[in-house]
Amino acid sequence: MTETTRRSVVLGAGGLGVTALLTACGGGEPAAQGPAAESPAAKPSGSPAAEKGAALAKVADIPVGGGKVFKDEKIVVTQPKAGEFKAFASLCTHRGCDVDSVADGVIVCPCHGSKFAIADGSVTDGPAPRPLEKKTIKVEGGSILLG
Repeated sequence: MTETTRRSVVLGAGGLGVTALLTACGGGEPAAQGPAAESPAAKPSGSPAAEKGAALAKVADIPVGGGKVFKDEKIVVTQPKAGEFKAFASLCTHRGCDVDSVADGVIVCPCHGSKFAIADGSVTDGPAPRPLEKKTIKVEGGSILLG
């Protein structure tokens, strides 16, 4: 009886054996998918507002009593009263879904219906357990900058 060695299997199978071996040796966890996979730390800094101090929007882009979601930057900017701007992380505190709109004085999460106040990010309608995380912004010369 002959003994089959790992070397003979790899060499005998040619490219297929090498592919299988490389696949098996790849190790590590599979790539995460969905909202949790898009953490800000894993995000490339190529987007225009990815760095502190970069311009995010013009003041005129943010309606009074409303706001705008910046998906790439994972931030939502609101203007509760004329000239008063607030910013929050755009990840819902319930399951980490991205909020997708600002309407009627609230920031809306489409996944499970949570709503947050545009003035302070507090929960106005659950199931979110906590307010949105506050972010720092600055208004300079008609532009809104990441703080």
